[in-house]
Amino acid sequence: MTSDPIMFDGLGFFLYRSTACDGLNVGDLEDILKAARQRNDAAGLTGCLHHEDGLFFQWLEGPQYQLQHVIQSILRDTRHRDISVLGEGSLAQRRFQDWRMRFSDREHGSLMDWFASSSASTVDPSDYAGGVVAFLQSVAV
Repeated sequence: MTSDPIMFDGLGFFLYRSTACDGLNVGDLEDILKAARQRNDAAGLTGCLHHEDGLFFQWLEGPQYQLQHVIQSILRDTRHRDISVLGEGSLAQRRFQDWRMRFSDREHGSLMDWFASSSASTVDPSDYAGGVVAFLQSVAV
C-alpha cells in the first residue's frame, strides 16, 4: 500500500484543544515552549499555543510531511489528555509566519471572554474552530 503523496505536499495546519494534566506548573509550560520552539524551528513549523483554565489550544502550520510527525508526538504527549482535533488540512498561506511558537495565556487575553464579548459576536457559533483561530491571531499582535 502506498501513501497518498497529496497528503504530504504543500502547507498544512493542525488545530486542537486538550486538557492539561493535573499538577502542570509554570516550569512545565516553559519546558513545553522551549522544546516546541526548537522542534518547530528545525521542522519549519510555526504556530500558537494558548493555555487557559487548564485547557490548551494549539494551531500548528507548516510543511505537511513535518507536520504529520509533530502531530504524532503531540498525540502521545502525557502532559495533556482529552485531545479534540478542531481542524486539520491544507493551507494556502501561513497565519503565524513570524512565530515558531507564539504563547498566550489568560494574562494576554481570555478565549472564553473573547467568545462572550461583543467584538467576537460576528463569529459564527457553528464555526468554533474558526473562532479559536481568530482569537489566536488577535492575541498574536
